[in-house]
Amino acid sequence: MPLSNITDPGTLPPFAVSLGDPAGIGPEIVAKAWVMREARGLPAFFAVGDAASLRAVWLGPVEIVGSPEEAAQVFPDALPCLQVAEAGEIVPGSPSIDGARTAFQSLEVAVGLARTGSAAGIVTAPVGKEQLYGVGFTHPGQTEFVAERCGVSAQNAVMMLAGPSLKVVPITIHIALADVPSALTIDLIRARALTTVKGLQRNFGIARPRLAVAGLNPHAGENGALGREEIDVIRPAIESLRAEGIDIIGPLAADGMFHARARETYDAALCMYHDQALIPIKTLNFDDGVNITLGLPIVRTSPDHGTAFGIAGTDSANPGAMIAALRMAAEAARARIAYAA
Repeated sequence: MPLSNITDPGTLPPFAVSLGDPAGIGPEIVAKAWVMREARGLPAFFAVGDAASLRAVWLGPVEIVGSPEEAAQVFPDALPCLQVAEAGEIVPGSPSIDGARTAFQSLEVAVGLARTGSAAGIVTAPVGKEQLYGVGFTHPGQTEFVAERCGVSAQNAVMMLAGPSLKVVPITIHIALADVPSALTIDLIRARALTTVKGLQRNFGIARPRLAVAGLNPHAGENGALGREEIDVIRPAIESLRAEGIDIIGPLAADGMFHARARETYDAALCMYHDQALIPIKTLNFDDGVNITLGLPIVRTSPDHGTAFGIAGTDSANPGAMIAALRMAAEAARARIAYAA
C-alpha cells in the first residue's frame, strides 16, 4: 500500500496519545493537532490523561470516552479523552508530583491499549523526568519504559529521530560523554544496526536500507592518531554487518555526514552518542522531528522536544512535531501491514 494513503479514514483503530506532564505543552499541542486534523490529514486519535489539563489551556470541545471504539466515533466532533487519575490543581508551567503520577499512569494505559490492539499505536507527549523519578519511575526515559512493558530489552529497542530530510540513531543515549568510549562495543553497534535495518523495513517500507556510521573521534580517528575506537570497535562491527549482507558504510567523519549531498547516500545515520545524532536532526527538522522507537511489537512515536514548561499555558507552542508524530505513527502502522502481507 502506498505510504501516501496512510491517513485514509476508518482503516485503523485510533491512536492513543498520552498527554505527558499536565503542566507541560503536551495538552496544548495535542489540542492544536486535533484542530488541524482535517487540514493535515491526521489519523483518528484520542488523548489519555486528565481532561482538565486540556481544558486548562484550550476552550475547544473535549469529550471523555470510555474506550477507543467510542473515541473513534467522537473524534470528528470533539477531542476524545480517556480519563485517568486526576492531576490535582493544574498550573501550566508548574509541574507537580500529582501531575507526574498522572503522566505515569497515562503512559501505562496507552501502552496497554496498543499491546492489545485496541489502539493502532501510541504517541507520547513529553514528560518531566525529574518529577517522574519522584513517583517511582526508574527508567532513563519513556523509550525504555515502553520497551520493558513490551518485553523488549533496552539494547533491542532503538531510538530513531526522524524528519523529512534525515533519520539518525544514537548508539549510546543518555549517558555522560566521558562514559561513551567504554560503553561502545561491537555487540552494541551490531544490535543497534540490525534493529535499525529491520525498523526501516517494517516502519518505512524501505526494502534494502542503507546505513552510514559515524566515527567517535574527530576525522573518524585519523587511522588511530586521534583515538582507536574506530579501529578496535566501530570498524569491526561494520565489517561483520557488511559480511552479513547489510548495506553499510563507515566509520565516517561526523562533520561531513549531514550536508545535503551526503544525506542522499544513506537512509539512516548511526551516531556514537546523543548530541552527535540530535544536533543535526534538530538543526534540520526542529519543528517536525519525530522520535520513533524501533524494535517494538507496537508503533510508538513522540515529538522530538521536551515539556517546555517555560512557555506552557501561553498558547505559543508549535504543534508541528506532534502532527508529524501522528502522521509517522500512521505511516508506520500502514507500512507494518504491508510488510506482514
